[in-house]
Amino acid sequence: MGINQLSTFEHILITTKVEKVMNWSRATSVWPVTFGLACCAIEMMAAGASRFDFDRFGAGIFRATPRQADLMIIAGTVTYKMAPVIKTLYDQMPEPKWVIAMGACASSGGMYRSYATLQGVDQIIPVDVYISGCPPRPEALLEGLMTLQRKVDTARSLLSQKRLTTANLS
Repeated sequence: MGINQLSTFEHILITTKVEKVMNWSRATSVWPVTFGLACCAIEMMAAGASRFDFDRFGAGIFRATPRQADLMIIAGTVTYKMAPVIKTLYDQMPEPKWVIAMGACASSGGMYRSYATLQGVDQIIPVDVYISGCPPRPEALLEGLMTLQRKVDTARSLLSQKRLTTANLS
């Protein structure tokens, strides 16, 4: 091909790293597994409805099984009785996986300072995004999802993360 022929393709060719494409595809097609425990779940359902349309951000396919999901949204009060269930579901999710703690109760136990309430879901699973409020509005959940998408879009590839982990263990 001559130089003139290559210049005709400049307007349609895109060059990038595979890692960037993978991160973009992960960030724009997040499949959440819902774990609604209290009043925050009502706001999460509203975010998925037509008025707020969670789907326009690529996260509208709520999964009923953790094996098909890569995002867990913990919405509501986490009791000690439910903590092992949440941990089991989180462990069943494939890598890479992310967690959003929605509301004051999921983030810090909220107003429930009792023997039965876990004071933050981050005591049993890692949390990527915290959304404040009691309950937070659907707009706050959408903002939390966009925050997570920015985090995923700038993340290192899974392969390089495994290399770093393996190097730290040696």
